Amino acid sequence: MRRIAAFLLLASTPAFAQEPLNAYGNPRTLAPRPTTAAITEADLQTRVYQFADDSMQGRQVGRLGNKKGTDYIAAELNRLGLVPAGDDGTYFQVLPYHLHRITKHSRFTANGTPFTWLRDWVAIPGARAPRPVAEVEVVFGGVAGDTTRQITAAQAAGKLVVLLPADRPAPQGNFRGAAPNRFADAAAVATVDLDVVPLDRRDQLASPDVATMSVTQPRLRGGVVQAGAVDSVALLRQTVAMLAPQATLRLTREAAARLFNRTSLAGLVPGASAGTRVTVTTDFLTLPSDYARNVVAILPGSDPALRHEYVAVGAHNDHVGFATPVDKDSIRAFNVARNRMLLANDMVALTPEQIARIRVNMDSIRRVHPVARLDSINNGADDDGSGSMALLEIAEAIQAMPVKPKRSVLFVWHTGEEAGLVGAQYFTSNPTVPLDSIVAQINIDMIGRGRAEDIPGGGPDYLGVVGADFDSRDLGELVRRVNQRQSRPLALDNKYDTTLTWSGYNNIYGRSDHYMYALKGIPIAFFFTGLHGDYHQRSDEPEFLDYPHYTRITRYINDVVTEVGNGPRPRINGTRPARKPLTP
Repeated sequence: MRRIAAFLLLASTPAFAQEPLNAYGNPRTLAPRPTTAAITEADLQTRVYQFADDSMQGRQVGRLGNKKGTDYIAAELNRLGLVPAGDDGTYFQVLPYHLHRITKHSRFTANGTPFTWLRDWVAIPGARAPRPVAEVEVVFGGVAGDTTRQITAAQAAGKLVVLLPADRPAPQGNFRGAAPNRFADAAAVATVDLDVVPLDRRDQLASPDVATMSVTQPRLRGGVVQAGAVDSVALLRQTVAMLAPQATLRLTREAAARLFNRTSLAGLVPGASAGTRVTVTTDFLTLPSDYARNVVAILPGSDPALRHEYVAVGAHNDHVGFATPVDKDSIRAFNVARNRMLLANDMVALTPEQIARIRVNMDSIRRVHPVARLDSINNGADDDGSGSMALLEIAEAIQAMPVKPKRSVLFVWHTGEEAGLVGAQYFTSNPTVPLDSIVAQINIDMIGRGRAEDIPGGGPDYLGVVGADFDSRDLGELVRRVNQRQSRPLALDNKYDTTLTWSGYNNIYGRSDHYMYALKGIPIAFFFTGLHGDYHQRSDEPEFLDYPHYTRITRYINDVVTEVGNGPRPRINGTRPARKPLTP
């Protein structure tokens, strides 16, 4: 298999202050630099390296990282001189979210002996307070994610199930539905993986991991009552699980061993129990949050009659935050190998047996990095750092035009796309400009990759276009016409408009922010370069983006926005509009 060392090039250049470059010509880190009016590789690099930096903490909606990311966008908009179009004269449209955390006043006792918060254990918050655990038996459940090495559901029922962490990263990209939860009837589940988190960072695990909108109705796991849950007892159990969910705990290995009256977990077999009984109470707080913000700005048009119409351009500012710390170099090698196997398998989901055959050459990794570099942050450089920073570059480029487009340009960085398109849904339900004044919405999500090693048919000219003809053939024709005017046209790919057998690619049209505009009768075009091995992984980092390709795509989208701003209003005359037009 391909070795991780192949991704490192020991050459360096003065432009990056002797920072080693990888095989894509990118450094691991990059200091901020001033940007220019032109859309350039250097500008996109400096923006993405800042926006997807570890300091942004994964930009998850409801956490401090989302505030950091939106602060950066708003500061740039202010510098560029765009008009604020959020709440109360600001760039921000704040969604009514609440944060949840579990405090140090929580308690864990085993046979009456207290365990120490953070040193021995921590509880992970969800959307609601977990139900208490009162004098329940502890049982060793096996290995997380491996049902061949786990106890049965019956053995877990009513107990605190202790699990060892998974041997390898869980496969990503299959959205066909989660497997049934074997431990749904357990009193609580504790994973023995707290040792990998430094003591001074463990409190972050108990701070808001998810947030909920106060206007959103409670939903059962997965959003709906599971198929087959028709009798009253099953419905009651699901309702109880929703209102008082199962506690999720993390333990150190030493603390877990004490639960089984041992000094080590070595040799412990699934189903083992020492008769230990535990009581767990969690101090759960719910607080209002400003950490869920759409960023909205207007660049006024030049035509007195048309400047009250808008070309909306969007990307999502959030990503998925923190995850369990892993060796960042080994997970990158694993993801590259897994994606290569997926490509050879025509993107059909890999079986557990296929995944088990993946091997990472740790000797090669350790020659370059003798000490494991742990990483817990999903940086989201491509998803959707690439789209968000392309929007800033487009804003800077249009602002520098001597004559602006006739129509105004409405820039919206939606939050909560990863949480179910909530930011786009909120904006289209609470628009800061009249919805019928928006002539089209251009959405940008993941345009930083698309190499042949990433997706089938990928390459230096690749660009996926989704839904451009669904609502408006006028808009679809404009998208193609502008591309043909490029000095080197891109290879526009509309295969995502049809049903694909690829795992993870079901209904791409309905899975990003543009869909909420389409439901309001606004023509849309969505630009996308595909899901890759680093999608929703800690390895989605700035150093792996294809900046020359990304720059060409951003320049092209800038031309599309300008053309829509100056041309006839696109009509709803497409192949399958999501809704009737807002205006005749």
